[in-house]
Amino acid sequence: MARHAWLSSGVLIALIALAGGWLPPWLLPQSTIALSNGLAVLGMIVLWRAGLVSFGQALYYAGGAYAVALSERYLGLRDAFLLVLIGTVLAGLFAYVAGFLLARYRGIFFAMLSLALSMILYGILINSQTLGTSDGLSVSRATFLGFKAYRDHYSWALFALVLGMVWLAAIAVERYNSTVAGSLSGPMIDNELRIEFLGASAKKLVHLKVVIAGLLTGAGGAIASLSVEHVDPDMAFWTVSGGFIFVAILAGTASVWGAFIGALMFEGLRTTALAVMPGIWQTILGVALLLTILFVPRGIGGLLFRRRKGAAGAKP
Repeated sequence: MARHAWLSSGVLIALIALAGGWLPPWLLPQSTIALSNGLAVLGMIVLWRAGLVSFGQALYYAGGAYAVALSERYLGLRDAFLLVLIGTVLAGLFAYVAGFLLARYRGIFFAMLSLALSMILYGILINSQTLGTSDGLSVSRATFLGFKAYRDHYSWALFALVLGMVWLAAIAVERYNSTVAGSLSGPMIDNELRIEFLGASAKKLVHLKVVIAGLLTGAGGAIASLSVEHVDPDMAFWTVSGGFIFVAILAGTASVWGAFIGALMFEGLRTTALAVMPGIWQTILGVALLLTILFVPRGIGGLLFRRRKGAAGAKP
């Protein structure tokens, strides 16, 4: 994307952050969680562009969240920016270590192995007294560069923080997709031998994608823990990863912004379904997923890409 487009998107993000101060108090936390999950979905899309589906992204989501809780409890850290950085880096380290194993597998084996790693962490969390067992750990309200935010101002500050992370993540992934490593995602699906003949290592490329996805997911988990003010082993459970896959299908791979629009739509649909028809809300989500696959196979990102391409073609 051109530099002026990123600047205009940055201005739009800033305006949305300012407008967040006038949103209903109940809507800000939900939007923050949705955008935090959108970061994890963006990591899923990085993998999906190379034909890789992970059922274990909850490993990094919980890793980032627990890093925040443990840093507060045992290190006495309170700054939100520092806590999110620690959660992101720790999740990235998890992904780096796991990547040595995951990079050797493809298809269903990659998916199931990632799921197994996530469930191992879930078992550790739910049985460890130090990590709070099934009750989890509480997370205190953070400060922002030394300033304390109270009541609704705290929700707005987290909303502004996640918007900034969304903008930076979108730029970083878009830049990555334009590099040689990113542009080889498509050929990896078709024929990895062709990539090897070009002098690139398919295993190293997959390893890099696993780390990028882990960093993004860890950042999402860290911000979510600050918003919910609590972490528990369910954050590492396979259903969390399943939710990310649902939104990734809804978002598609054609645009980085699709991940965040899809996450917001998913959260809005789930909240509405729970409020209106709590007995069949899972069915409603299933129907939405089915309709997306049937009628919008490229997802929201595909619609955004088509609109942008059409606008570009309309220029004289």
